[in-house]
Amino acid sequence: MNELDELRHWEAGAPPLDDDTRHRARVRLFAAMNEPAARPVRRRRPVLRVAVAGAVAAAVVGTALVAVNTGEEGQEPRAKAPVASPPLGNVSARTVLNGAAAYERRHERTTAPRDDQYTYTREITKETEQGTGEVKRHVSEIWRSVDGSKRSWIMELGKGWWSKPLKANERLWPPQDWDTLEKLPTDPEKLIATLLKEMDAGHKSGFYDKITDQEWSIIQSHLAGLLKLVPVMPKGLRPAAYEALGMVPGVKAVPNQKDAKGRTGVAITYTDPMLPGTPHERAFIFDPKTYEFLGSRDTRTSGTGAKTKTYTQLSYLDKWAITDKVKQRP
Repeated sequence: MNELDELRHWEAGAPPLDDDTRHRARVRLFAAMNEPAARPVRRRRPVLRVAVAGAVAAAVVGTALVAVNTGEEGQEPRAKAPVASPPLGNVSARTVLNGAAAYERRHERTTAPRDDQYTYTREITKETEQGTGEVKRHVSEIWRSVDGSKRSWIMELGKGWWSKPLKANERLWPPQDWDTLEKLPTDPEKLIATLLKEMDAGHKSGFYDKITDQEWSIIQSHLAGLLKLVPVMPKGLRPAAYEALGMVPGVKAVPNQKDAKGRTGVAITYTDPMLPGTPHERAFIFDPKTYEFLGSRDTRTSGTGAKTKTYTQLSYLDKWAITDKVKQRP
């Protein structure tokens, strides 16, 4: 047996690497090949302000005064995609997110609302207090001004308030007005490049080997915010965001996770390289066979010191619509 035969049989019984592992290895390899051994750590501050208030800040679309239910009892089941996924325990985050993008492209329904209208969303949240196990159910309703020029009404966790329009020099991530959302790229690589440009990172095409851990952390935060806070988007944007999230090193697929309706799915989680060992609080849960998005899991706290309470939140979008007036229910 010569050296080539020995190499051919070396570790022949080992399982193949998944897409996520290959991507992370490629990023590290290219970084080592193209950067000096003692590369200084680059520190950049994002120029976008991330929206933090609210369980869902909706920029959604539909037909005026026609509600769209998303999985309630009595509704005809959606057509299921052919089952071609690998065993749940071995699936990679990129496989799940690419599958979710494909599912979304087959089922997404979009329209162009008028600037003078409002996007309405109704989200259901099952909240469990971790200390006592007490469970509460919240209904969140939001009427968001389509062009952002008028006040929006936000009601979450039993409280409601008016959200004022942004000032001329203010910017918010994720964007809430439909016109700005339509300008975001529907190609995952271009979407990441847009976020890097907003960070003033100065990368060009073929840039993946140049992205730092800090920049990946910000990219993940912005993509997760877009997916969570904008439940329905212009055509092609959500699939691109799913695929872009799958390119982020540190995203993982965790099987056998329950959603707000008690369904078992696969959760996409994130380990921040800037905070090693600290689990990320937000997760997206998908059907393990079709990769349909089921809902999200978040953590929130209230109080301070000894009175601090921590809650686990499981949420799903119940319905959405376009209305002509604020607080007008479809």
